[in-house]
Amino acid sequence: MSLEVLLDVSDMAPPEPLELTLDAAEALEPGQYLRMLHRRDPCLLYSNLENNHFQYIQREGATTAVELFIWREGDTEAKTAVNSIINSPDL
Repeated sequence: MSLEVLLDVSDMAPPEPLELTLDAAEALEPGQYLRMLHRRDPCLLYSNLENNHFQYIQREGATTAVELFIWREGDTEAKTAVNSIINSPDL
């Protein structure tokens, strides 16, 4: 099982990115995180994630405007994996 679930919603029109991201987050298995790529800041997503007990971190992507990493609250394996990516000097 791969730890990363990649979801590119860059070319989709609202509300599809929001809906697909929430569905993909709900389907995460323990240890997995969602890497979501979007062309703009998904501002409506953040409160939905927080209300459903997900954590996230956003960074500027190299190929897209926004790269958002999402994992279940309390999932230390997923959080550690995301932190290793975010803090990697290769990125």
